[in-house]
Amino acid sequence: MPITQYLERNRKLYSDEIALVELNPEQQDNRRMTWKEYSLIQPTVAAPYRREITWRVFDEKANRFANMLLSRGVKKGDKVAILMMNCLEWLPIYFGVLKTGALAVPFNFRYSSDEILYCADLAEVDVLVFGPEFIGRIESVADRLIPHRLLIYVGENCPTFAESYRDLVADCSSKAPDITITDDDDGAIYFSSGTTGFPKAILHKHRSLMHAAIVEQTHHSTSHEDCFLCIPPLYHTGAKMHWFGSLVSGSKAVLLRGTKPEYIFSAVSTEHCTIVWLLVPWAQDILDALDNGSLKISDYHLDQWRLMHIGAQPVPPSLIRHWLEYFPNHQYDTNYGLSESIGPGCVHLGVENTHKVGAIGVPGYGWECKIIRENGDVVKKGEAGELCVRGDGVMTCYYHNPEATAEVLTEDGWLKTGDVAMEDEDGFIFLVDRKKDVIVSGGENLYPVQIEDFLRGYDKINDVAVIGLPDARLGEIAGAIIAVKEGMTCTEEEINTFCLGLPKYKRPRKIIFAPVPRNATGKIEKPKLRRMYGEEYLVAYENRK
Repeated sequence: MPITQYLERNRKLYSDEIALVELNPEQQDNRRMTWKEYSLIQPTVAAPYRREITWRVFDEKANRFANMLLSRGVKKGDKVAILMMNCLEWLPIYFGVLKTGALAVPFNFRYSSDEILYCADLAEVDVLVFGPEFIGRIESVADRLIPHRLLIYVGENCPTFAESYRDLVADCSSKAPDITITDDDDGAIYFSSGTTGFPKAILHKHRSLMHAAIVEQTHHSTSHEDCFLCIPPLYHTGAKMHWFGSLVSGSKAVLLRGTKPEYIFSAVSTEHCTIVWLLVPWAQDILDALDNGSLKISDYHLDQWRLMHIGAQPVPPSLIRHWLEYFPNHQYDTNYGLSESIGPGCVHLGVENTHKVGAIGVPGYGWECKIIRENGDVVKKGEAGELCVRGDGVMTCYYHNPEATAEVLTEDGWLKTGDVAMEDEDGFIFLVDRKKDVIVSGGENLYPVQIEDFLRGYDKINDVAVIGLPDARLGEIAGAIIAVKEGMTCTEEEINTFCLGLPKYKRPRKIIFAPVPRNATGKIEKPKLRRMYGEEYLVAYENRK
């Protein structure tokens, strides 16, 4: 069944219970507000940085948006793009699109004007819904968007080149439209990260969306009493599919705009959050704040927080060990997935397997995994190869790109992930690195993730990325871009001394102290680093010759 039926069920069962809360602490007074002060105003939703809706209102808003789209000629199979920051309107708009039988097409909020236009053309978008943060970017390409598309603006002071969401839905029916949707109908188009060029459009059926919802609720035993804190952007499969666990259980979720440690703790404390999904940088920021005393657990009500999980990138085992020193009673899980496999969950550690921290886990609920050589043969345990996954969450195809589809999808339904992994004797899968990120140095394969994990063990390092740098003799050498913790100083000599703990061939041969860029989902932007330092290093090398 389509996931829209869960929304309709929740309206019947939990009509007046809170479904979603939006917190925007950036709108607070500049003074720091303790949880005690905040808790005094929290129940009164008049605070400018807190809004909430019930399951009944959620479903009504989705129905109104669906009926408005239908009145404007949107039909089954059309595409509706969503370009908004996390807000209370985001998910009702998403579900309104699904209820029409059209495809929801979330856009990355970091897209430039050219990328917005490119993705709108690639996905054959008929309607673009956007928020106030994107007026300038949309306006610069509006003349090329408008002839073929309806532009809908969500916010105050609607620009002249768009139509107002508020005005459009004001008089629309709040009853569900009479549209039949099946598991085999196309449901959504997501986009690859685009780190090697313009993104690819990833087509998923409604079956994929439902599969993601069941997987998430199963993995984390999300109950009606839970409250999920969602911080990452909803355009990304990771954030939305984790929230799907709340949809299945009919439980409350909180959308937090802002990633400061005190914002996260205040949200957990005042909204009584039980499940929090973090990215590695945010978890590290929390630990740093606890270590230096600027954040104190005793200032907040955190006893109900039962699960912290991380995904979207490799997780340093040292970070989790440190986390459990502060929160020994927390369940911990990590989730692995791709947009091509409808987000997280095709591999997951499982809360019962914290002793295996460092592994990405075992095949997720309803998923199969295998690790293969270049010739397609399955590797032996302990041998590295390409991770492949199969299940109902695998994409249908790259939209209008059969060549790219054929490169990653096999005839029998296996998705080649492009990640190098290995399986230990207990059946746990460890992510070694991205296939394309492997450094070949003097005939030896170096896996940057392994070197990064080692370097994070040095107490002065806040973040690190390892990339291949050109070398005339070895082909490539490992270069480490290191971000030092605030208030600390570090030298190349210190790093080289620390790296004596690595085999000689794995030691970075170039140390660069600089910020480590990450995208909105926390992944290191290695192509950007290669452009910044690889070419620079090559020029410098050539000049020395």
